Amino acid sequence: SLRVILDRMVAGDVLTAEIRFIEGWRFNQLRETIAEHPELRHEAATLSEQALLDRLGIRYEHPEGLFFPSTYRFAAGISDLEVYRMAHEAMRRLLDEAWAAREPGLPLKDPYEALVLASVVEKEAGTEADRALIAGVFVNRLRRGMKLQSDPTTIYGLGDAFDGDLRRVHLRTDTPYNTYTRHGLPPTPIALVGRASLQAVLHPAKTDALYFVARGDGSSQFSVTLDEHNAAVRKYQLGQGR
Repeated sequence: SLRVILDRMVAGDVLTAEIRFIEGWRFNQLRETIAEHPELRHEAATLSEQALLDRLGIRYEHPEGLFFPSTYRFAAGISDLEVYRMAHEAMRRLLDEAWAAREPGLPLKDPYEALVLASVVEKEAGTEADRALIAGVFVNRLRRGMKLQSDPTTIYGLGDAFDGDLRRVHLRTDTPYNTYTRHGLPPTPIALVGRASLQAVLHPAKTDALYFVARGDGSSQFSVTLDEHNAAVRKYQLGQGR
């Protein structure tokens, strides 16, 4: 049993291995990493996503975002299902604790919505300093009924059709994840969520900003008005006004 294996690990009788999942990864990257690990017994490789969730006893219909990015140590030779269980249990525990301590009055109905928004912040934030501000912008937009207009959600919705170059036609191509064409949150998370992004969403920065644009160095320029934002886009994205 897992208890016996853990006891033997503590006693030093079992070879241990480790596996690492990174914040911002998609589920398919996590799954490939597990499938390629030589020290695991592979029982999940042939399962569909839904069958895998069923085996793990997870009640959601989509696996994205349900596993915590971290480094996990395990006994060599255990089932890959145990690694999935460890990562999901870590995510579930963190989400429950973070949600219970959230700032009051957020425009989020439940922990899953917090996880969804945190995954967007995870993909949008290029620097640690910007994380809570980006969360603040999205919270402000949700409160005002504005579309999130997030490139990473739109890219996620394009799937294999995305070639690395986000164009205007993509922003007009409606998918459940296109936050340029649809109001509210995307239907599921879009990536593995780290602790910092979850905390940012549940304790967002107090800001009047409604817009931000990448400066090109990993940081973002925040704007309160559309005019300010358009000027920032011209400066940082179109190379004008420098």
